[in-house]
Amino acid sequence: MLIEYCLIPPNLLSFSNLTASSCSSQGTLKKIICRSSGNHIRKGALCKLRWSTNEKEEKMELHILEHRLKVASIAKDGIQLFTHGLIKLAFLPSKTRCKFFSLTETPEDYTIIVDEEGFKELPGSDLLSVADETWLALNVVSGGGSFSSSQPIGVTKIAKSVIAPLADHNISVFMLSTYQTDFILVRERDLPLVMHTLSAEFTILRVVNGETVAADHLGITNGFVKPKLVLRPVIHPLSSPSNKFCVTSLDPDTLPTVATLLMDVMFYSNGMKDSAMGSDENGHIRFFSFSLIEGYISLVMDVQTQQRFPNNLLFTSASGELWKMVRIGGQPLGFDECGIVAQIAEPLAAADIPAYYISTFKFDHALVPEENINSVINALQVSQNKKQ
Repeated sequence: MLIEYCLIPPNLLSFSNLTASSCSSQGTLKKIICRSSGNHIRKGALCKLRWSTNEKEEKMELHILEHRLKVASIAKDGIQLFTHGLIKLAFLPSKTRCKFFSLTETPEDYTIIVDEEGFKELPGSDLLSVADETWLALNVVSGGGSFSSSQPIGVTKIAKSVIAPLADHNISVFMLSTYQTDFILVRERDLPLVMHTLSAEFTILRVVNGETVAADHLGITNGFVKPKLVLRPVIHPLSSPSNKFCVTSLDPDTLPTVATLLMDVMFYSNGMKDSAMGSDENGHIRFFSFSLIEGYISLVMDVQTQQRFPNNLLFTSASGELWKMVRIGGQPLGFDECGIVAQIAEPLAAADIPAYYISTFKFDHALVPEENINSVINALQVSQNKKQ
């Protein structure tokens, strides 16, 4: 099985147009793994292609990335103290050794996920709250098998293979879905249990100095008891703001073209009323997410914000899909409770509904296709009622 990463050409609109000549390899296309909706490819998406050979198909791969991450919250009224460091991390990556940076604004705060090098760019302040633990990012890479253009994406795709087993073993996770992929963050101290839990399902690999190598099993071999599977009802309050969202990206080479606009969106257009009221009179909330991870940019924004960007600059799918949000939590969720992501992901997986999932310091957020929002709310409410 020959594996190749390929940047999908902007003029390629469907999988049926994808051949070996679209990239550099020769052979018959066997598998493509990238963000998709139906038969549409997101223009500019980084896809992993598999060209068929006579080799036996392998298990899915779980990659343990080398980034050691901090999760932090910046108070809304303190963002001006941090803009110097944040602008450097977002727009001047050559000036820092940071390789993993994500900033998400919600009505309550700014959540930062950043590696240890990037964390050095942030000043110490009482307005910066940092989760105690160091986190590691996991990434699932699909193995072989026949290609399906309707393959679920996002957290739905890994609900049964990753999210549910980790919840069953009381391992807390922190999710970050991006345009390119999904990152499952686990506490560094939980890694041995994570590996043992998932080793039957996955070939586990670790990234060391940029190279992917076989991961060493870190103990936990004797006395391990598989837990009994339990019903996982939704236990936290749910809400759905009226915003419609897009999940998109842009070519890093064009970032200077919109840097001023992005700075305005990220730091100067929030309006302090959002922090106090949570949403405006139309039910809209403030939500914007920017990630720069290993050179790839991901953006999550509502359509009103998207309209501020020049035409043809942002990557969009041919279907132009929009997403609606389900917010999880009435009070801040914290980091210790296990199974929150699973409570949402499992009903969506059962209904074959794709979803992005973004955890923040205080609340969680699932994005589902606009046309599915009513059925999603109904399914989650049914699950919620089971706790009573």
